[in-house]
Amino acid sequence: MQIIRFRMLCRYVACLALLLVSVLSVTHSGFAQTSGNNMDAVLVVDVSNSMTQSDKNKVSNEAMKMFVDMTSIQANKIGVVAYTDKIEREKALLEINSEEDKNDIKAFIDSLQKGAYTDIAVGVTEAVKILDAGRNPSNAPIIVLLADGNNYLNKASSRTQTQSDQELQQAVKEAKDNGYPIYTIGLNADGQLNRTTLQQIAAETNGKFFETSTADKLPQILSEIFANHLKLKVVPVKSFVANGQAQEIPIPIPNGSVMEANISIMSQKAVEVKLYDPAGKEVQIPSNQVRLSKSNAYTMIKLVKPQQGDWKLQVKGAPKEKIDINLIFNYDLQLEMEPVTAKSFKAGDVVPIKAALVSNGQKVASPDLYKQMKATLIVHDKTDKKTNEVVLNNTGSGFEGSFTIPADHTYEIKIKAEDTSFYRETKPLLVDAAKTAGSGAKPNTTTDPAAESKPFPWMTVVGGTVVLILLIGAGLYALSIYRKANKGFAGQIAIEIVDEDTGEKSNPQYKKLNAFKGKVKLHQLLQLAPEFAETEKVIFLPGKNDTLIIENRSSCRIEKAGRVLDASKGKEMKKNDRIKISLTNVNKSLYVDYIV
Repeated sequence: MQIIRFRMLCRYVACLALLLVSVLSVTHSGFAQTSGNNMDAVLVVDVSNSMTQSDKNKVSNEAMKMFVDMTSIQANKIGVVAYTDKIEREKALLEINSEEDKNDIKAFIDSLQKGAYTDIAVGVTEAVKILDAGRNPSNAPIIVLLADGNNYLNKASSRTQTQSDQELQQAVKEAKDNGYPIYTIGLNADGQLNRTTLQQIAAETNGKFFETSTADKLPQILSEIFANHLKLKVVPVKSFVANGQAQEIPIPIPNGSVMEANISIMSQKAVEVKLYDPAGKEVQIPSNQVRLSKSNAYTMIKLVKPQQGDWKLQVKGAPKEKIDINLIFNYDLQLEMEPVTAKSFKAGDVVPIKAALVSNGQKVASPDLYKQMKATLIVHDKTDKKTNEVVLNNTGSGFEGSFTIPADHTYEIKIKAEDTSFYRETKPLLVDAAKTAGSGAKPNTTTDPAAESKPFPWMTVVGGTVVLILLIGAGLYALSIYRKANKGFAGQIAIEIVDEDTGEKSNPQYKKLNAFKGKVKLHQLLQLAPEFAETEKVIFLPGKNDTLIIENRSSCRIEKAGRVLDASKGKEMKKNDRIKISLTNVNKSLYVDYIV
């Protein structure tokens, strides 16, 4: 069997090598592919008892759920951390590919419970670890922290405020070094907000600090954070007092490049809605192109690739109920600056500037998109630390202008283009006009003219590549055999211990599985406690697609949803599965949740 598999692998590698030959034989042109406007977000919330006064109605939960609902179903990732002086619950980054994924996260948020004590360092540290472990390098990372900024440590523990401060400083430094902006939201219902701590966390990580004395403002704040991080703008549509009748609200879709239009309706009471397209035809809610999410604090309508034009929304609310309606448009757009071709610069030189919006690596040809846009060239003199702006011309298909170098200094330039619903910035470009050898827009290399005249040794490269791929394939096959016995786990499990005599239940113990390879015994996760010795024969193995396999070689009884499982040959556990393990040597049960 292994010989057959190896032959199949060799055939596959040979085909791959031939494919590589064909790819190397042609050249490609056009814009480079750019990443979309996706994010990897970790929502961090203080669930200590002190937050009960700040957020009696759990509006922070509603705000986090609204953040989830605004997210596009296109490979964004969201994780959640709930902390006191320890991690109470956490959910690793989950890729959002369906409404079910969103509902999974929102259900997790709804399940959060309060606990004693507070240590903000614990929450921030864990959020950084979650991004380190699971973020997509092409996505924009972000941490959102909801807290009052105060610590209340358990006096019975050995933890000191100094230790907490040091851990927080280290976590903030790591977030800054890794480019993880932390947006902090300070809840100040009881006037005890620690602004200094939250402001410093935001400032040091290039995030932003928000403050509110009422939790009712949280959905609006989360909307602003969502928009700011993705270079979007919250567009206020209308605020009004409901009269018990249907009231019509215009919803303008400005151009055909809108990927999603998020209509958020903020109301403390339920509302009824109807939607009409630009032709005046009623659109079913929900449908394939219109998604609906409801909560205690908001109603969210998401239009997917909506037609350009004036839509109409009818909202019927309870009499005298204040209703706020906002729009956030999602665009799959980037702004790219054309390369500066000059190899060197000096004072007085005129640098031509051009930029255009691109989507999926291609220039966007949409006069309607450009119609209301304005663009400026932002010039930062790195020598004297001054910044100036130059207005660029809108050509209807891009932006053009020029920059005259005033002195022999080094400059960092970038372009910002915006309209009422979004903005974009180019990557910074360094223009070096300092009087040093080799100054220019970027480092240049000198090539030997004789070397340039020689033909490139394609056959040598291709032949060597084929041999290399075959060697790699053989190595990978051998490595796969080794890895099977050392396969890593995904996620974590939460264990609750219930005393069947008294009904007393322990706090959940969260055990990360990525520290183990190949297999792990339940007894190990229970710290080898003697009373749980029989769990030595309950074994967890890593499964496919982030699943977990449980094998029961003990006399313990395992149940799932009230039914006894025969796990003697292994049973699969998927994310959020919960099982009960009844012990025989002691009258206790273990509840195990698999969290990914």
